[in-house]
Amino acid sequence: MTSLTSPPDTGAPTPADSAEPPPRRRPRRHLFPYLIILPAVLLELLIHIIPMVTGFWMSFVELTKFYIRRWREAPFAGLDNYQIAVDINTPVGQGLLNSFLVTVGFTILVVGLSWGLGMAAAVALQRPFRGRGVFRTLFLIPYALPLYASVITWNFMLQRDTGAVNHLLVDQLGLFDEAPFWLIGDNAFVSVVVVAIWRMWPFAFLMFMAGLQSIPGELYEASAMDGATPLRQWRAVTLPMLAPVNQTMLLVMFLWVFNDFNTPYVLFGSAQPPAGDLISFHIYNASFLSWDFGVGSAMSVLLLLFLLVVSLAYLYFTQWKKEKTDA
Repeated sequence: MTSLTSPPDTGAPTPADSAEPPPRRRPRRHLFPYLIILPAVLLELLIHIIPMVTGFWMSFVELTKFYIRRWREAPFAGLDNYQIAVDINTPVGQGLLNSFLVTVGFTILVVGLSWGLGMAAAVALQRPFRGRGVFRTLFLIPYALPLYASVITWNFMLQRDTGAVNHLLVDQLGLFDEAPFWLIGDNAFVSVVVVAIWRMWPFAFLMFMAGLQSIPGELYEASAMDGATPLRQWRAVTLPMLAPVNQTMLLVMFLWVFNDFNTPYVLFGSAQPPAGDLISFHIYNASFLSWDFGVGSAMSVLLLLFLLVVSLAYLYFTQWKKEKTDA
């Protein structure tokens, strides 16, 4: 007799038996990339974004020495700080204009001469010869040295009475009747240009040396068989093949040199001469010596806009030129 309380065992799977086990919860691997870049994003916010936004806000308020402790109560100035900075009829505007022109000349000389020295050294060391590794190492020493140590050394060398530069030029070579001043007066511009070139040209040399490794040697062999001179090979083979390297390197060097603060600060100290008044150093002094952070922030914003416009124009021009060449 069949029990009424339990169904007969027919061997067929029941609905409960045919139900699949619940799937296991997979770890949320899509969050891992965001966790990896989270420290970099936080550091970028703390080091660049927040100070940039703060400086932009400061350029619209009268944040002088009277409101440093009560910075939240600083009155709104609108565009007055910008008008003060660009008004060339006032000492503040004249000083900024002079600093801008000095920086433009400084940038052209440093970038141009560093590019030329780096290109010449990279081409000279392109072909293997005995001792090439030694020269490569020596050429990269200025770029590898710590900035402050190297510039402080130049400061000692450029001293008027005890410096090695005057000892060589006056005592050994007799090029000057008396020892010139290199850290004050008009010679200060020469000094800061020389020190900046000494530090910058190994970077160009390193970039060009890396770019030359990607140029096939067959191109030079074929051009030599066609009767091309070394100068012709440089113009027809080396320069076109290094165009991508040049495009990036020139922009990076321009931004680095135009924004250079450490070199004049370590070389001249807090009281830079007018001939060496680079714009980053000028903005620093306008902010921290006069305690007018509103005007100093306005100068910083103007500098940022100038660099942004020049960079975008440069990228647009190089891209347009590339498309025109490809067409």
